[in-house]
Amino acid sequence: MTQSIVVQVGQCGNQVGCRFWDLALREHAHVNKKGLYDEALGSFFRNVDSRQSCGASVGGRIHQLKARAVLVDMEEGVVNQILQGPLREVFDSKQLLTDVSGSGNNWAVGYMTYGSAYREQIVEKLRKAAEDCDCLQCFFLIHSMGGGTGSGLGTRVLGLLEDEFPEVCRIVTSVYPSEEDDVVTSPYNSVLAMKELSEHADCVLPVENQSLVDMVNRIRCYSGKAGSAVRTDGSVISGHGGLSAAEKPFDAMNNIVANLLLHMTSSARFQGSLNMDLNEIPMNLVPFPRLHYLIPSLTPLYSLADVGMPPRRLDQMFSDAFSKEQQLIDADPRRSLYLACALLLRGDVAVSDLQRNIQRLRPTLPFVWWNQDGWKAGLCAVPPVGQTRSLLALANNTCLRGTFSRLRDRFMKLYRKKAHLHHYLHVEGLEQSTFSEAVSSLGSLIAEYQQLDSTKDQVVHNVPRLGIAT
Repeated sequence: MTQSIVVQVGQCGNQVGCRFWDLALREHAHVNKKGLYDEALGSFFRNVDSRQSCGASVGGRIHQLKARAVLVDMEEGVVNQILQGPLREVFDSKQLLTDVSGSGNNWAVGYMTYGSAYREQIVEKLRKAAEDCDCLQCFFLIHSMGGGTGSGLGTRVLGLLEDEFPEVCRIVTSVYPSEEDDVVTSPYNSVLAMKELSEHADCVLPVENQSLVDMVNRIRCYSGKAGSAVRTDGSVISGHGGLSAAEKPFDAMNNIVANLLLHMTSSARFQGSLNMDLNEIPMNLVPFPRLHYLIPSLTPLYSLADVGMPPRRLDQMFSDAFSKEQQLIDADPRRSLYLACALLLRGDVAVSDLQRNIQRLRPTLPFVWWNQDGWKAGLCAVPPVGQTRSLLALANNTCLRGTFSRLRDRFMKLYRKKAHLHHYLHVEGLEQSTFSEAVSSLGSLIAEYQQLDSTKDQVVHNVPRLGIAT
């Protein structure tokens, strides 16, 4: 049995992570009617009860379980809310690390100041979480890019993970700010963090705030069409699941990201006819080390509205997965080049249905010439609660060069004027060269995508196969 650890850093990371644990417990309680500690639960939870029973599972909360998680935030507000909420028993207090002053939306404070001050404590908590695993498979890091703690301390933690556990896969979910973000320094924080993501992550799932806002609006349209037919066993119910505070506008956005993680980890938590190991995601979707950013898309979208609607036709669900409206980031993969693509399905989907739809979609999707069969698939038998099936697509596509180019442009707009730069240069350990190195790293990443994209129309005939010596 393999286990994974979730590392939540910053306000956004902890809110999304808390929602993930809430939804995961609901799923396991729905499937595991007897409340027995089994292999599925053991993948993300440890049982601190000497008995095999996991106790009561009212509302999906099983009180003898502890999440395999490390929670870090330099403002204590969100973590305190978690400790006062319905999930307080799920988190081990020894796995929490907070401060009171925050990072002031400054990557350098998070990375340099707090990263140095709390380095040993963070490493100790990561090691303790790892020691509670029999076979540690993956670290999931959840953080935001626009603020100070998420971007700065989050990427510092990522580097520590590589130093301490170099053989363990590191999958990062990064929430990127919108162009109209109210944090004026968010372009600085994002570009500085990008350099660390490119160097230390095995796989990054970029998620954009604006795309989440658009998805929430579409979900609300579905809710309006369905009237009052709201399911009582669905995956949303409470947009702020696990927190004690009143619901906030961004709770629904956090819920979408949590569902992304819930879906991606389903094969690690439940059985299926074609289970996909978490290590297989970077192994099969990342042909070049730095080009490890994957575009996620979820379907059916209305399933997040918790409304009673008929199941989406299977073939339509596959088509929707390659629609811009289902993506968690604003990009257009069909106009660029696919390097690889994974389809992770949950529910009543047969292998033959999967193969048929891949053959149907293949001619419409431009794949790089040397990886025309670059598909990876996973089939998990357990669907989301209240649904018959769902699909998560992860696409490695050169269209991300446009997303990253826009981010670089916003960075340069500030940097040319040296706007707000003094706030960073006053932080001990930071040199101005750090900024030029970060934007240079991002420029190199964009250039790599552009170079690959230039081969889009390349057709190679009669490529000799590799000869195997006997």
